[in-house]
Amino acid sequence: MRRLWTRLSGPVKIGLAGGMIGALLTVIGLLTGHLAPLTLRSLLLGILLGGGSWGGIAWAIASAAAETMEDR
Repeated sequence: MRRLWTRLSGPVKIGLAGGMIGALLTVIGLLTGHLAPLTLRSLLLGILLGGGSWGGIAWAIASAAAETMEDR
């Protein structure tokens, strides 16, 4: 697992970290009861949508920043 982590690029690592944080915050919101009733369906959709969207956004920003720094 450690070997896989070292092979990943910087933007991918940032995207995975952002996705994990987004999924964690969504689960916390579901557990406190402020977003939706806690069911297995809402939990899985929250993890998928929250983690996926934040991970994708974080990856896109980090990737654009890395490409900009390469072009210098």
